[in-house]
Amino acid sequence: MNFSTRDRRALILLGAGAIAILILRFTVFGERQVTVVAAQDSIPAAERRLARVRQLAATVPGKEALFKDLQAEAAHREKAMIVAPTAQQAQAHLLETIRRVGKNEGIEVRGGDFPEVRPLGDEYGEASVSVNFECRIEQLVNFLAGLTKEPELLATDEVRVASGNPKEKTIGVRLTLAGVVPRALVPVRKGLATF
Repeated sequence: MNFSTRDRRALILLGAGAIAILILRFTVFGERQVTVVAAQDSIPAAERRLARVRQLAATVPGKEALFKDLQAEAAHREKAMIVAPTAQQAQAHLLETIRRVGKNEGIEVRGGDFPEVRPLGDEYGEASVSVNFECRIEQLVNFLAGLTKEPELLATDEVRVASGNPKEKTIGVRLTLAGVVPRALVPVRKGLATF
């Protein structure tokens, strides 16, 4: 077979290219051997991790018992919440409580201001009532002690005392009493006020 000069040159270039590819394949781009190095101190480190996991596992029953105790306490305290269908009825219940306890101490409670129910944490609300009355100092102390005997979660939010009748030794009192209510009774604000 006679090859032309052009064909010979093409065969030479093809052979040289094949040799270059084989050299590159086995030297530069060849399979690299991956060496696996054993971790030093792997057994002691694993033992420490195991000990830490065992310690954490040992605390789980104590945490579960604490969680159950906290749930029981929360359920007990929620029984003392003022349950009413509306915020106004909850405030009326507070006013009735103030008047009943005041009547036991000989205090005539006048009026009642009803501020808006406010949020108390994420799950509760706070209903409050402000009242005015005049009494002697010992009646006020007994009145406040009587409020602590009520089964509901109540707290005096504000107490203002002013001089009353000096001849009868009375004082003028403005008292704000607050009670815990469900969060559903708290009005939802819409618009820019929510920011």
